[in-house]
Amino acid sequence: MKSAAPWAALAFALGLLLIWGGASVPRGISGSLLVPPLALTCAGVVVRRSHPIASLALGTVGIGLDIAVGPSLATVLVFTDNLYAAALYGPARLSRWLLGLTSVLAVLAGAVTAFVAHDLRMVAVIGIQAGLVLVTPVTTALVLRQQRDQAETERARAEQVAHLAELDRQAAISAERTRMARELHDMIANHFSAIAIQSTAALSREDLDPATIRKIMESVRANSVKGMAEMRSMIGLLRQEGDEPDATRLRLADSEGLVERSRQAGMDVELRVDGAPRELPAPVDLAGYRILQEALTNALKHGDSPAKVHIAYKPEHVTLTVDNVVSDGQARLPGSEAGLVGMEERATLVGGTFEAGLSTPGPRGHAGRQQKWRVEVTLPAPVEEDVA
Repeated sequence: MKSAAPWAALAFALGLLLIWGGASVPRGISGSLLVPPLALTCAGVVVRRSHPIASLALGTVGIGLDIAVGPSLATVLVFTDNLYAAALYGPARLSRWLLGLTSVLAVLAGAVTAFVAHDLRMVAVIGIQAGLVLVTPVTTALVLRQQRDQAETERARAEQVAHLAELDRQAAISAERTRMARELHDMIANHFSAIAIQSTAALSREDLDPATIRKIMESVRANSVKGMAEMRSMIGLLRQEGDEPDATRLRLADSEGLVERSRQAGMDVELRVDGAPRELPAPVDLAGYRILQEALTNALKHGDSPAKVHIAYKPEHVTLTVDNVVSDGQARLPGSEAGLVGMEERATLVGGTFEAGLSTPGPRGHAGRQQKWRVEVTLPAPVEEDVA
């Protein structure tokens, strides 16, 4: 903040010139008596920003003394700045109080002068002059104060809008990252889990004949090629501009392909479809396909044969159930539980429900009994009626 002392010194110097030039009401007194009131009002200019109330107090004392011995034009002009600073930089309540007080003083000054001079015309003359000296600085300060407060409010609002926009941007980025992570996990885990299990089996057994090894390697190659194809498809979707749907999107109706790949990986899978497969909304189709893919991947990694897949197309929704036997031993591949989270997220995003857990086990006391893991999903898919 710049100091107001130079402006106060300049006002004091110009005021002395006005006093020396006779810009005061002549009362036959020495002009030096007009200097102290001018000095007080100029001292108020020094503290006009840092202490506006003190500035008003100094100016009030100075103008009071000046009226008693003068008055002089220089002190009156500097006092207008004292009023202006108090109304602009002081408390808002003080500004409103000053506006009312100066208005009353201007009217009283005109009325008293008219009464003393026995001339009603003095009400307008003195009232207008007093209004220019007292009311105008306060009114100007109030207008500037309102504009300043409005500008600060708009600046705060703009900062808030920018902050909200940044939060929305971060939320969108986080949601997109989560979606991409879910897609990559579901896309890659199925193929590479099959590759890992098949290659482990081929390496751990030395009694396999060349035909069996060739069959395993063909399955490994098929899963590798399919995984690369899906990866290229996803990269293409990320690079494509616009919102045009992909013509080869993944559909739940293509579940036979997922089941067949699991069979090639060594998992005995039974597929049952109730109802006629129909066109589903794209998000529901993709969610159903990915959930089935991840459920079969988990069965391959953590369970034993057989696995049973049941898809039921109903009028208002589609249900997907995957049952597989859970082995008592260690899983063939480690898991991070990201698959369960991803399946639940997919179902929730399209308004469906998701449940996963151990189903009712066999009789107690049976050594080595088998438990079953069940994934059950319901996805909304109302039948669209044709409009004639």
